[in-house]
Amino acid sequence: MTIPIANTLAVVAALVGAHRVLVTTPGSASSTTGIAPMYAETTRVAVPFDVGEKLDYEVKFGPMSVGRGSMEVMPMDTIRGHETWHTVFRVKGGTFFYHVDDRFESWIDIRNFASLRHKQDINEGSKDRERHFEIFPNRATYIEDNKPERPSVKEPLDDGSFLYFIRTVPLEVGKTYEFDRYFRPDRNPVKITVLRRERIKVPAGEFDAIVIRPSIKTRGIFSENGKAEVWLSEDDKRIMLQMKSKLSFGSLNLYLKSYRLAPAATAAPATK
Repeated sequence: MTIPIANTLAVVAALVGAHRVLVTTPGSASSTTGIAPMYAETTRVAVPFDVGEKLDYEVKFGPMSVGRGSMEVMPMDTIRGHETWHTVFRVKGGTFFYHVDDRFESWIDIRNFASLRHKQDINEGSKDRERHFEIFPNRATYIEDNKPERPSVKEPLDDGSFLYFIRTVPLEVGKTYEFDRYFRPDRNPVKITVLRRERIKVPAGEFDAIVIRPSIKTRGIFSENGKAEVWLSEDDKRIMLQMKSKLSFGSLNLYLKSYRLAPAATAAPATK
């Protein structure tokens, strides 16, 4: 048996999002609500992160520590004339019989939070694979490596950008948000149910958190019948504090070990 450490972390990031949200509450009718208005060409979207932020995680399979992960906002970059945030998601570790060393990179347009480029360097056990996606929001298409161009969606997001996007969404307990912006249309929609508020303790400290349950059209921990939960800090930074999943052979969990906010950020997530 292999422990899909990197696959699990990648799926965490693959909960990709939307500009429009279907919000439902118990005992009420559904309504379609815009998260944020479209922005002018020269306007930078307001986000709770910036260059220099880094989040470090401990990964455990049951009680056993099996690896580490990180999410980092790198220096700004320019893709096809568009200024972008450049984010990197890394995971490394394993057990005596299974090892991973993966890197997921995303380039996100600062004007409208649309993905323009995505790279994956996956090294898991005997598997070694690199994939490069060029994404074109203006014509709703994408290209994987040197394959023919394929249809995408408007304002797309990729596997590495959703956890940054979800931090901008005004989540409310008891509501379900439906997202339709994953750059591979057949995997839409993704649903996020906001479960509760909770105070938790992780290696990085104690935090007030808001707990969400993701559901995606895929197998594994985030399947529509899954019970995975993700904790986000309940403050203006909305950093991911922990993730817990229940698999057929045990639990695979992710805990914030340390964090460094962007230099411009003057206040850290509230701790007591």
